[in-house]
Amino acid sequence: MTAPAVPASYRPALRPGVLLSEPLLHGPDLVHLIRNTGSGQSFRVGPREHFLISRMDGTRTLEEIGADYAGRFGRRLGDSHWHSLLALLGTRDLLAGRPGPAGPPPGAGSGAGAPKAIAPSPAAASPGTEPSAPRGLLRGTVRLVADADATATRLHRLTGHLLTPVALLPLLGLTVLMEATLLLRVGELLDDTAALFTAPALLLAVATLLWLSTALHELAHGVLAHHHGGRVSEIGLRWRLPVVIMYCTVDDFLHLPRRRGRIATAGAGAAMNLLFLLPFFAVWALAPLDDTTRQALGALLLLGSVQAFTMLLPLPPLDGYKIASQLLGATGLAASTAAYLRLRLRRAPAAARYPRRARRAYAAYGAAVALTLVLLAAAASAVAHHYLTTAQ
Repeated sequence: MTAPAVPASYRPALRPGVLLSEPLLHGPDLVHLIRNTGSGQSFRVGPREHFLISRMDGTRTLEEIGADYAGRFGRRLGDSHWHSLLALLGTRDLLAGRPGPAGPPPGAGSGAGAPKAIAPSPAAASPGTEPSAPRGLLRGTVRLVADADATATRLHRLTGHLLTPVALLPLLGLTVLMEATLLLRVGELLDDTAALFTAPALLLAVATLLWLSTALHELAHGVLAHHHGGRVSEIGLRWRLPVVIMYCTVDDFLHLPRRRGRIATAGAGAAMNLLFLLPFFAVWALAPLDDTTRQALGALLLLGSVQAFTMLLPLPPLDGYKIASQLLGATGLAASTAAYLRLRLRRAPAAARYPRRARRAYAAYGAAVALTLVLLAAAASAVAHHYLTTAQ
C-alpha cells in the first residue's frame, strides 16, 4: 500500500502541554521521553524521532525539517516515513493538527535510517508519588486540596526565601553538625530508642512527630518542583490501613528544565526531614531536661535521621534511586543495570555492544547498590551487637 503524500508545506505543531526530556539511557539505547500532560501518557522515542519532533513548533515546514534531518543523518525521509510518524503522533494526541489517515501504512517507517515507532513508556514515579488507587475501606487515596499547584505556589511564596544560598547553606551546615553529634552518641540514642517502646504515650508522641515530618517531606518535593519550573497535580492522603500518609504528585519531574533541579526536587524530602529535627536537636543538646524527656527526644532524633537517610538509599522506589538515575542520566536504571550485569556475568557478546556511557553508568550503579547492601548489613550487625552487649 502506498502512503498518501504529505504536503511539504505542512507546518506540524505539537499540542500545548507536550513535554520532551533530555536524552536518557534506557538499556543500551539513548531515548527521550515525551509526556502529554493533557492525557497523562508518556512515550519513549529515539534520537532521530526526537530530532524531528522537537522541531515541530508550527513555524517549520516538513520540507525544512526534512532538510535539517538530511543534514544531520545523511538521509532524506520519504512520504511513507512522514506519514507514519505524523500518524503515530496524531493517534497519541500529540499533534495540534493531524493530516492524512489515522493510522500508518503497512511497513512504513522501517527503512534504514528512518524514525522508528513511538514506544509507550511506563509512568516514572515522581518523588513522593504513587499512582492513584480507588478508594476503599482498607486502601485508597483522597485529595486534600482542589488546586494542588496553587497550593504549592502559595507554599513556595511563604518559604522561597529559605531556598537562597544565604539561608540554605547555614541550615545545611547545622544539619551536618547535628548528624555528626548524633553519630558520636549513637549508642546512647539506641538505648533511648529501646526505652521509648516501653512508654506508650511517648511512643505515640514520637510517632506523631515522625508522621508530621513525612507530610512535610512530601510538601517539600512539591515546593522544590515548583521552584524549578514543575507542576504539582495532586496533594492528598493515601491509606493502606493501618498506615495513612500524605502524598504529593509532581507530574513532570523528568521534564524539569535542568538536571540539578530534578536532583534538588528528589532530595528535598530527606532534607526537610533533617531540617525538621533541628529545633528538637537544639533542645536535646542545650536545655536542662529530665531523663524521660531526654530519652524521647533522643529516640526522635535517631528515628528521624534513619527516616531521612533511608529515603536517600539508591534503591527503587526511594528518592535516592531517583537521584542516582539523574546523576547517571538514565531511565529504568535498576532494570537496565540488572540486564547489563547478567550479560556481563554470562560473558555474552551483547554486553560489549553497549556504548561506553551505558557500561560505565550500569557498572557504577551496580557497585553503588552492592556497597549500600554491605553498609546496611554492617549497620544492622552493629545495632544487634549493641543491644546484645547491653542485655548482658
